Amino acid sequence: MKHADKTNPFGKLSEEMTVLDGREELTEREELEIDLLLEAIYRIRGYDFRNYLRSSLRRRIRNRMTIDQLPTVIAMVEKTLYEEGYLEKLLEDFSIKVTEMFRDPSFFLAFRSEVVPLLREHQKLRIWHAGCATGEEVYSLAILLQEEGLLERTSIYATDMSKEAITLAKEGKFPLKRMQAYTKNYIQAGGVQEFSAYYRADHSHAQVLPSLQEKITFAQHNLATDGSFNEFHVILCRNVLIYFNPELQTRVHAVLADSLAQDGFLALGSKESFLSMHKARFEEYLQEERIFRKR
Repeated sequence: MKHADKTNPFGKLSEEMTVLDGREELTEREELEIDLLLEAIYRIRGYDFRNYLRSSLRRRIRNRMTIDQLPTVIAMVEKTLYEEGYLEKLLEDFSIKVTEMFRDPSFFLAFRSEVVPLLREHQKLRIWHAGCATGEEVYSLAILLQEEGLLERTSIYATDMSKEAITLAKEGKFPLKRMQAYTKNYIQAGGVQEFSAYYRADHSHAQVLPSLQEKITFAQHNLATDGSFNEFHVILCRNVLIYFNPELQTRVHAVLADSLAQDGFLALGSKESFLSMHKARFEEYLQEERIFRKR
């Protein structure tokens, strides 16, 4: 009797799997390949990408296959199971790091004029920035709050699922060549000082001031699996939910709602909707900027 190769837990299955190509739709077999990869990641490390949008994951998987010259996704599963450090590569591939300082300036301008006046009512403020990536937007928020005289009474919690992103965010160090674009965003967002007053620059990088860093606590948190950890007056979760399918969006909506204080504010991304069963727990405060208030 012929025995399956013990080095390959999938036996003949790996021989039959097809290589992902440029087609927009996944075949049933290709879906199975990705299912196996995501299940392996979840069982090994607990990171749950099973309800992320497949179109986004597929791009990241194909990119990794090209870099590593892998013929099939099953080959990627095998490396995930048996090659030390490979899973960490995938986790970083799957994390979302698209960000910039004062991204979507109109949002920060509206937050400054329409939300900040109501935040002044609180003696102490707790703000959660969920999915902070490498920190550009959370430092932007800290600058805004400092200009409005609220930073000293505010505790900002910035989280992301990516360990690497959190490490970079803690450093608060960004390429100097980006600061010109960030300055333009800052001005459009209603900035009232010279943007250069908030960082020190050398020949290649800009380092945000320690006075901004000390008000922010960075930590890992996975919206797909982790729950609420405090009660907040403001939660920013912008441009994160667009990568989740409706089932996972519903779960995250519940976590966000449970984490907000009464009358607290929730800010989503400009292209994100709030269509789950938890929508009834909120009212639209600023529709154009996707800012909601807990009823």
